[in-house]
Amino acid sequence: MKLKDYVVKTRSYRRFDESVRVDIAILEELVDLARLSASGANRQPLKYMLVNSPEDCSRVFPSVQWAAYLKDWDGPEPGERPSAYIIILGDMSVTDTFGVDHGIAAQSIMLGATEAGLGGCMIASIKREQLRSEFNIPGKYEILLILALGKPTENVIIDTVKDGDIRYWRDDDHNHHVPKRELSELIIKF
Repeated sequence: MKLKDYVVKTRSYRRFDESVRVDIAILEELVDLARLSASGANRQPLKYMLVNSPEDCSRVFPSVQWAAYLKDWDGPEPGERPSAYIIILGDMSVTDTFGVDHGIAAQSIMLGATEAGLGGCMIASIKREQLRSEFNIPGKYEILLILALGKPTENVIIDTVKDGDIRYWRDDDHNHHVPKRELSELIIKF
């Protein structure tokens, strides 16, 4: 596949086959992609918690807030929850600002996950203090993102934005629709 194919296939998946476990070696390979990615001033302040046991995944899940636009959905049901997480932390002993490093790292990880036959969702809506307490995360680490990972079971369809409405939605067949603006709307000239 070409890079554009991976980008198109790398969607925000929120339902997974929880029985398909993600090996720790795969998670390490994904973090290695992040390690090799760009970092502002080359400070490399990010650290990563790898979670893949069913017990630890069940400890992460309550700290994640799922799909704000889907008002009647509280997140994936048992059996369709992520089977792994990568928690991206900012090490404040390195710097107290992380710029866009975690976004760059997260996209590298997600593209790698797609290549490995997985899918995921970058989540910034986190109950941070709950997660910190659950895993005894020291205060020197800022919780930046949670990447929920697993074998996706949902179909994500890219649509064109209509009437300015960018909210994602699900149809009667549980397909997840994601409206995207037209390229001509994004490129501007002065």
